[in-house]
Amino acid sequence: MSFTAKYERFCGALLSTLRAAVRRRSAALPTVGAVLVGVVGAASLYAYFGMYRPPVLFPIRTMVTIPEGATITDTARLLATEHVIRSAVAFRAVLRVADPEAQVRAGDYSFDRRLTLLETIGRVTRGEFGLEPVTITIPEGATTYRMAELFAAKLARFDAAAFEAVARDKEGYLYPDTYVFLPNATASQVLDAMERTFYERLRTVEDKVATFGRPLHEVVTLASLLEKEAYRDEDRREIAGVLWRRLAVGMPLQVDAVFGYIERRETFSPKYSNLEVDSPYNTYRHTGLPPGPIGSPSIASIEAAVTPEETTALYYLHGRDGSLHLARTFSEHIRNRRRFLE
Repeated sequence: MSFTAKYERFCGALLSTLRAAVRRRSAALPTVGAVLVGVVGAASLYAYFGMYRPPVLFPIRTMVTIPEGATITDTARLLATEHVIRSAVAFRAVLRVADPEAQVRAGDYSFDRRLTLLETIGRVTRGEFGLEPVTITIPEGATTYRMAELFAAKLARFDAAAFEAVARDKEGYLYPDTYVFLPNATASQVLDAMERTFYERLRTVEDKVATFGRPLHEVVTLASLLEKEAYRDEDRREIAGVLWRRLAVGMPLQVDAVFGYIERRETFSPKYSNLEVDSPYNTYRHTGLPPGPIGSPSIASIEAAVTPEETTALYYLHGRDGSLHLARTFSEHIRNRRRFLE
């Protein structure tokens, strides 16, 4: 039998007893009977409006946590403090009278509407937490600090600072994808899921990575540049050919996308002054790859990084015509700029 049914049976029996008492009293002492009816009516009104109805400040869609080891008294006080119930005393009394064996279940609770006292008791004794899965999409190329913002906006228990502190060393290795979490998911749970997904997806191209012969960290770092520099797979492969060639001849990579990462901005168009910024990620001041990825590349970008188009070009640009234009010399690159950008 459900808790509500037990409570209703108890109340029905109590009401029948009171009615019988009133009838007996009314037959002999009409005044006493009227008083009893009034007392019962007043008590009923107080129980309904003072204890049974949901509080005005009921926390809809706000996480309420009953900690492990919490007693019924602890739970009653907590729920009253959080405005889930009106009276801790009423919570304990109703629970003990209707079902003396019932216990509360610890955990995070979320309520999508205001609940009566009976409904609340039923939820916390049955462990109906009301947590609906949350879908969060992490775009390709997202940085760890952007991920922290996206998760913090939807997960009530997510600690963005704790996530960033650990994720910073995993930049590029947390796979961009659509994830489904319960709203009480922690930073640690999110990190584990994203890192596990990265290595699962990596297995689909691991033979190509191994054949290419470069260390994985170099591949992922270059792939993160490709993710920002191109949207089409064929363009990524061509740009990969240019960037690997620049590295081979000792030329700075001169990739503008790094400045958004340096400035912690998702969209950023560098000025000439930015080209001199003192950062190991500044690919104008330093030759070679940056110290690490500047975001989380897709598998398509990782695959492009290890399957580059062979080229003698050292320069590239995206023209107003939507096409990628390569150049072998700087003078040819300038001509492309005048033709396709100016």
